[in-house]
Amino acid sequence: MKMEDGAAAAVEHTTNDQQRQFICGVIEGFYGRPWTTEQRKDLFRKLKKLGMDSYMYGPKDDYKHRAYWRELYTVEEADHLSSLIAAAKEAGIVFYYALSPGLDMTYSSQKEIATLKRKLDQVSQFGCEAYALLFDDIESELSKADKEVFQTFANAQVSVTNEIYTHLSCPKFLFCPTQYCASRAVPNVVDSEYLNTLGCKLNNEIDILWTGDKVISKIITIESIQEITEVIRRPPVIWDNLHANDYDQKRVFLGPYTGRAPELIPYLRGVMTNPNCEFYGNFIAIHTLASWSRCSMDSKMNSSVSADIKLETENEDELPVECLSKNIYHPRLALKNAINEWLPEFFKIKEAFGPITKPQPQVEMVMPIIPIIPSINTCMSLTTTTTTTTNTRTVPEVNTTQLQALADICSTVSSAMAPISNPVMNSLVSPTKVVTNDDILNPIPNAVASSIELPEKIPISIVPVPIMEAKGVDCTIFDPPNESAPKESPVLEDIVLDEKGEQQPNPNEDTMLEENSLSPLSAGLNEPMECSSSINSQVSPKQTKLVSDDVVMMEESTNDLNTMHVESTSSSPLSNAEMREDDPEAKSIDVENKMTIDDLYLLCDLFYLPFEHGSRGLKLLSEFQWLKTNATVLLQERAAGSGDGVKNLKPEISEWLQRSDIFDKLCGNVQQLLVKIANCENKEICHDLYSYVWDISGALSLLNCYIKWLALGQFPQNSAAYTEGSYTWFSKGWKEAFMSGDQEPWVFRGGLIADLQRLMPVDSGNDLFIYKLPEQATPNYHMLRPYNIADEQQISNICTRVYMQWNMPTVEKDQLRLPTHLSDIVADGLVGAHITLHPELCIVAFDKNDTIVGYACAALDVNKFQRDVDVCWLPEMREKYSKALLENDAEHSTTLQPLVAQFVEMFHSTIVSCPCEVSNSFPAVLSAATLQQAEQLDNGIAKRLLTVLLGALRANGCFGVHVCVPEQDAEQLGFYARIGFMEVYRDESNKRVYLGRRF
Repeated sequence: MKMEDGAAAAVEHTTNDQQRQFICGVIEGFYGRPWTTEQRKDLFRKLKKLGMDSYMYGPKDDYKHRAYWRELYTVEEADHLSSLIAAAKEAGIVFYYALSPGLDMTYSSQKEIATLKRKLDQVSQFGCEAYALLFDDIESELSKADKEVFQTFANAQVSVTNEIYTHLSCPKFLFCPTQYCASRAVPNVVDSEYLNTLGCKLNNEIDILWTGDKVISKIITIESIQEITEVIRRPPVIWDNLHANDYDQKRVFLGPYTGRAPELIPYLRGVMTNPNCEFYGNFIAIHTLASWSRCSMDSKMNSSVSADIKLETENEDELPVECLSKNIYHPRLALKNAINEWLPEFFKIKEAFGPITKPQPQVEMVMPIIPIIPSINTCMSLTTTTTTTTNTRTVPEVNTTQLQALADICSTVSSAMAPISNPVMNSLVSPTKVVTNDDILNPIPNAVASSIELPEKIPISIVPVPIMEAKGVDCTIFDPPNESAPKESPVLEDIVLDEKGEQQPNPNEDTMLEENSLSPLSAGLNEPMECSSSINSQVSPKQTKLVSDDVVMMEESTNDLNTMHVESTSSSPLSNAEMREDDPEAKSIDVENKMTIDDLYLLCDLFYLPFEHGSRGLKLLSEFQWLKTNATVLLQERAAGSGDGVKNLKPEISEWLQRSDIFDKLCGNVQQLLVKIANCENKEICHDLYSYVWDISGALSLLNCYIKWLALGQFPQNSAAYTEGSYTWFSKGWKEAFMSGDQEPWVFRGGLIADLQRLMPVDSGNDLFIYKLPEQATPNYHMLRPYNIADEQQISNICTRVYMQWNMPTVEKDQLRLPTHLSDIVADGLVGAHITLHPELCIVAFDKNDTIVGYACAALDVNKFQRDVDVCWLPEMREKYSKALLENDAEHSTTLQPLVAQFVEMFHSTIVSCPCEVSNSFPAVLSAATLQQAEQLDNGIAKRLLTVLLGALRANGCFGVHVCVPEQDAEQLGFYARIGFMEVYRDESNKRVYLGRRF
């Protein structure tokens, strides 16, 4: 069909039926926690204000939409559904009630059809006048009974749908096919028997939903719409997953509607966005779609010079004149307008109760493999077998074991690691409450991933080869546990697989499960995942308060984004009024932490779109990479022995220091954004967005601390050879493959958070990036920085406190006080040599009051370290702690005498050499501790400390580290196990256990 013919057909279609106006609205069609009744009513008001006209009720995990589609609504549920329909009518919004019966429906059964009619008749009694049947994400194989009646799967669906349509007296009706995008059309759109059957036999007044070329399409072209229109014999309604995020717990999409030129509108029946699970994170998505729907021209086609380039290089207040025309759409202008209208929402006083939880279903474990089959995603089949074809193009390949780095290892965890029930929910039981599966009668049992066959290698490069074309990939997984259960479960338990695709036992299950981590991975796996974006915008950096004076080679602003945040101890958020009553400084805090337009630009840049990072996201990536790559200039200055003054610095040194300061300020802006979101009046927005900013703030805390460590210049000239990373944003072909749109975005999970984490030079560190999410939004945080000499006494105190808590838990606190002359004996034995001989390999964590709460320190070579300790450290300790202390000293209690004797004997004994079985593979030796009180508030302190320290060791060419722990010290063994150390050697004669990890 020619373009002119397609446009004419579309116009004729509209002219012939004036009542069938262009559909523009929102689909609540994602997997995970549904929106509440009040949120939906709020949505209707917003849609009316924006000039949109449609809403589809189709939450995949809502109780009676999909899993229990046969069951009628109770009186209570009916009241809420009726009120929703009435509210939609009042706002002038068409309420489409959708049902998904395809999981287990027998199409040829008159009883089943009667059940379906009865369910929809009930809804019609509530005042509903528009409907949808959704057959996405289901098996395409007919049952034995259906095969005796219908020739094809399409015929079965058409027969049922036409009958239902007629039964309901031909209302407004939407149909979602099983082949709902070009990549799922078999064998292709034009030759698909399924799609052609729909076109020929489905009642022509029924509109068909279509997602584009992919499940999540980067762009949708006129040509592709013409193609599907010809096949299905009607213009499609686009089910747009551009802003859907239910496949990735690290991403929320706050960028503008883009990749679809307004010139598409005459070729479409409508567009409905299926957006983020977070209701209050969808303002940008919905607002910019509304702007798009009112336009007729795309800005990129309005000038010989790309308006994208103009908008990204000019001031936000000086937009090109041609882009201000109401009929021309530009994403950046639409984003600006949306942000301006979104800002007031942050100041509306709304309460949110209960812990912060992400609306996406939480998985029990991670499946770190490629291709990644998300346990929950938008419109993605979990049961379809992908039959691959031979590709004649030569494509660079990588090992699938290496590409485990793409896996989703950063998902926020639940408070318990017991098997997690499916997130089947009921959002119709009260205006604000969503009942989970546990509270539902006859809950749906879990489904388990079964057989996955992996290829040894897959293509990943700038060559546009779909990731799923990997030879030998069998994606047939997730069989139902029994015939009575639904054929597909919305959430599935991921299993850890080895490179052959076989299930592996968890070698450290007990300790990792205590950590509440999603991924009890061994130390042998690779690091985080992947995703990206791009768009320029300018934000005024927020100057933040200095919280520490770091002894480094550069001046640094501190809002040291080197920060991580601690949980609130309250069980539920306080109201704003209560906060002001309890805190006399609340007013000043509110003034300092008011959200601004600049803050929202930053927020959107950090969480942009599935195939793009925002401008400041890219800035963070590029600045860190540049600083890491060019840090060797600091060594040249040190070797030259230049003067201390800044005036004598070489230009390249000055540039490095200036850019490190810029990076620090960028990180500080993100930290301040976290504080502002935590303090914003609208706690519902806070609960929806806080976890994402918390995650990215944590990633930046690691990078910023690592830059501070590099500034010390304590690494070899060839460090770049050890710190590049296997697969990062800057690897050849990586970002091109990500931004191309050739792969679905769940292949590159984690978004900007993952890309930032992957820049840390730590391989096999997936577990280090999994932290427990704070249950309540809090502006409090812990920060990281390199050790300086002024920290010595605080580290000594922490070491002593933690050791006594581990080894003397039943002794009263007042009995644990050591006399003054012995106050440092524990620290001198455990950490003193480290901070004295190798202070450059020590990282500390501190709170907002500049009080140190934890440390991690190391030495590169245990054998050399032990020799230095023997020569330089022990003689001093023997003099400081003589054997006379072994006699019962009246100055300290008999309770502490064994402790004192233990360390005195240690100082006066011969050092036990590290076994070669350990030192050969794990040459570095480490010591770490964090205050238990701080760990209870901030679950990830020790992991973050360790991550930066491992990066420092790796920069020095070291790839393995160990600790030596007395076998009776269960608490210390547990501490190191929780941060990823595993037993590698047991010295029975000395009763010591060696724990190690590679990185």
